[in-house]
Amino acid sequence: MKAAVLMDYGQKVSIEDVQLKSPKKEEVLVKIKAAGVCHSDLHVVQADLPLPVPMVLGHEGAGIVEEIGEGVTHVKKGDHVVLNWVPHCGKCYYCLKGRKDMCEHAQRSAEYGTLLDGTTRFYKGEQEIYQFSMTGTFSEYTVVPANGVIPIRKDVPFPQAALVGCGALTGVGAVVNTAKVTPGSTVAVIGAGGVGLNVIQGAKLAGAVKIIAVDVVEEKFAMAKHFGATHTVNGAEDDVIDAVLELTEGRGVDYSFEVIGRPETIAQSYNVLGKCGLGVVVGVAPPNVNVSINAFSLPSQGKTLTGSWYGQSNPAIDIPMLLDLYMAEKLKLNELISKTYYSLEGVNDAFDNLAAGKIARSILTI
Repeated sequence: MKAAVLMDYGQKVSIEDVQLKSPKKEEVLVKIKAAGVCHSDLHVVQADLPLPVPMVLGHEGAGIVEEIGEGVTHVKKGDHVVLNWVPHCGKCYYCLKGRKDMCEHAQRSAEYGTLLDGTTRFYKGEQEIYQFSMTGTFSEYTVVPANGVIPIRKDVPFPQAALVGCGALTGVGAVVNTAKVTPGSTVAVIGAGGVGLNVIQGAKLAGAVKIIAVDVVEEKFAMAKHFGATHTVNGAEDDVIDAVLELTEGRGVDYSFEVIGRPETIAQSYNVLGKCGLGVVVGVAPPNVNVSINAFSLPSQGKTLTGSWYGQSNPAIDIPMLLDLYMAEKLKLNELISKTYYSLEGVNDAFDNLAAGKIARSILTI
C-alpha cells in the first residue's frame, strides 16, 4: 500500500510503498477515503513539531472500517468513521476528570509516534515507520486505537466528514466548549484560515453579535464574512489593537481566539480583550516559543488567557452532532474545501498552498 511519508526533516514528503500490520486487540483497520491537509501536518514538515521520523503524516480523515481487532464492539466492518486523533485511555488522571482531550496516555503516544501500546503498525521493509497522532491518514489504509474511530451516518460525503475530524471540531469546539461564548457578545478571531473560519461560524452559531476577523491576507476576508464575520481587520495595514478597540467603543472584545500559533498574535489576542475578557489560544506554536503579556493587567482588568486542544471536545458525541448540523445546513463544510487532490501525490502541492496562506483546506481523496 502507499502512504505519504516524511522520511527526514529538510525533505519533501514522498509517496512510499509501505507495509501495514493487522490490528491488535482494541484496534481498527480503516480504509482511508479522504484526508484534510492541516497546519499541524505542515508544522511537522517544517520541524516546528519535532516528532520522530520517518513518519506517515495526516490526522484529519474519514474512511471505512476494513477489519476490527479483538474487543472492538462499537464499530464493525463496513461502518463509515471519522478518525479521532486523541484516542483517550479512559483511565488516566485527566480522563477521570472528564478532560479526554488532555489524556496523558494519548499525548505520550503521539509524542513517540506510536499507538497506545508503544509500537507502530507501518513498516518499509525492516524499517519502522511512525504515524502522526496515532492516525496517519495520508495513507491508503491505517490502523488506529479503537477510540480513534467514531462511527458516523453513511449519507455524509467523506471529504466533509474528514474536516470534522480536526478543523471543524477544533474551531467550533473552542467556541462552544472552551470559551462558552454567550449570545450578544463580541468576538475577535485572529487568523482566518481553515480552523479560524470554524471559530467564526462557531461564534455565529453561539449568537455573538459582533465577530471581527483579523488576518494579513486580504483574500481571506470575503470567506470570513461568508462564515459569519461582521467586521474585518487587515493586520498588514492597520494596528490590530486600535482597530478592535475602535469597533468596540473602546472597550475591547468579550472573547478572542488566536488561530495561528505565533507569539505576537497570541499577545494581540490578549490585548484586544476588554475587562473580564477571555482569550483562547487555538493555534499551535513551536514548543520553545514564549509569549509576553503585561502582568499588571491580569489582576487589574480580570482578563483570562487559556488554551483549547482539539476543541476541548468529546469526539464520540461532538463529531456526530456537527455532522448532523452539516446535514441540516446549519454548519458550513462544503465551503471549507478550497482544492481537492485525487491522489496522495498532491500532498506537497497542498502543503505549498497551505504555507502561502490563501486557502482554507485542501482535501486528499484516496
